[in-house]
Amino acid sequence: MKYKFSIVAAILFTLILTSHAQIRLPKIIGNNMVLQREQLVPIWGWASPAEPITVQFLNQTKTVVANDSGYWMINLSPLKASTTPVNMVIKGNTTIILTNILVGEVWLCSGQSNMEYPMKRLPAYTKPFKGVDSAELELLTTNENIRLFNVEKVLSSPDVTSKGWNSSDSNSMKSFSAVGYYFAKHIQKALHIPVGIIASSWGGSRIEPWTPAAAYMPLQAFAKETAKLPLMIDSVAPGNNFRSMILPLAPYALRGFLWYQGETNCMMNDGMRYADKMQALIEGWRKQWANEELPFYSVLIAPYYYTKRKDKLLHTPETLAELWEAQIQSLKIPHTSLIVVTDLVDELANIHPSYKWEVGRRLSLVALSKNYNQKQLVASGPIFKSMQLTNKVAILSFSNDKGLQSNNGKALDFFTIAGADGKFVDANAIIQGNKVVVSSDLVTNPTAVRFAWTEVARPNFMNAAGLPAMPFRTDGLNWNYKK
Repeated sequence: MKYKFSIVAAILFTLILTSHAQIRLPKIIGNNMVLQREQLVPIWGWASPAEPITVQFLNQTKTVVANDSGYWMINLSPLKASTTPVNMVIKGNTTIILTNILVGEVWLCSGQSNMEYPMKRLPAYTKPFKGVDSAELELLTTNENIRLFNVEKVLSSPDVTSKGWNSSDSNSMKSFSAVGYYFAKHIQKALHIPVGIIASSWGGSRIEPWTPAAAYMPLQAFAKETAKLPLMIDSVAPGNNFRSMILPLAPYALRGFLWYQGETNCMMNDGMRYADKMQALIEGWRKQWANEELPFYSVLIAPYYYTKRKDKLLHTPETLAELWEAQIQSLKIPHTSLIVVTDLVDELANIHPSYKWEVGRRLSLVALSKNYNQKQLVASGPIFKSMQLTNKVAILSFSNDKGLQSNNGKALDFFTIAGADGKFVDANAIIQGNKVVVSSDLVTNPTAVRFAWTEVARPNFMNAAGLPAMPFRTDGLNWNYKK
């Protein structure tokens, strides 16, 4: 009888615990978080099935009933930016009080090692000639209006692994993305409102693991791969990083995405195929957040000696340029932009250039210009627009062409020109107003021009804003973007 009683007692105890299960929240929703202003703000979690849940924040009170699996979600109405910390109360059979919450702008940054590259590594570098490395001072300061959420490199958890939201202080900054931090710093300084930055990166990762597998299905470029199971994209199973390090963050309200990746896919000689992979990634993430217009801003990967690597695949001096071309062609996807960092490399043997504060600043210029209505800012260097062939020369026109110049006072470099034979030779390039005139004594009837079309290209061509020109070739491939 005692045995039977113990079984009954255990069952009753389990039922009591189940009926009063503790409310559980995803890691991304917690103390110290920044909520996105001017949008619906999803708050979600898990409780007992059919348990009523009430969320109180500022002057809003929202109620929902957990579904049969215990999942629940409410949407807070759009909020105004606020630097005043506020608590959030979530009540069910139990109560959770989240403290020190701000309202402002939220961005998610991701990629491989150049995005993962932490703040604590910057002070080890000799002071550079480009900008000022203030990492030592940054690591000694605390900014309550910049909040950091760092996703750890774990793939086995149904939720992200993280220590949660923190103010940008010496402890939280050390292991945080330098690019992400400096982006947030410039946005916060310009807007004077709180900024939350989420970092989820993994050094050496390819783009495929960051992409939801379903995002490849509608794209014709991957028709052969998607016709087979298990799905493999260029010998890699897609989606592992996405499932563990991105998906659990959705649908946390945010303004947009920052992306710094491509080096590993360059080593795979992806070329124009990378544009198709970018489309899958961007559309897959936007679908997860149910917003086809979420901004996606990325970094043209830096010059580097790929030809000196001992990879399984051989690389040419143009392997990097071909990936650049794919990155640039992916700008046909709406609400995207790309910054250039060809001038931020001191050593071509270093795949991790140290000017991360400038990378973050340039990404912030794009966001401030495109998303925060600061139209007076120039967010890009010269971008090739058109070519006119006349009198043995090629006359090039550019967008962002105000104040075309050389960054070192020397003649423009890394321009080449070819005639009908397709053989490119070094060219003379002269700035005339807002045009560049390109020629060579070896080419009497030019047909094409290339600029910075090699892995060693660190050209001196820029505009008055001090931003470098984007590499291009007039005889390039034209990626066919289809929604």
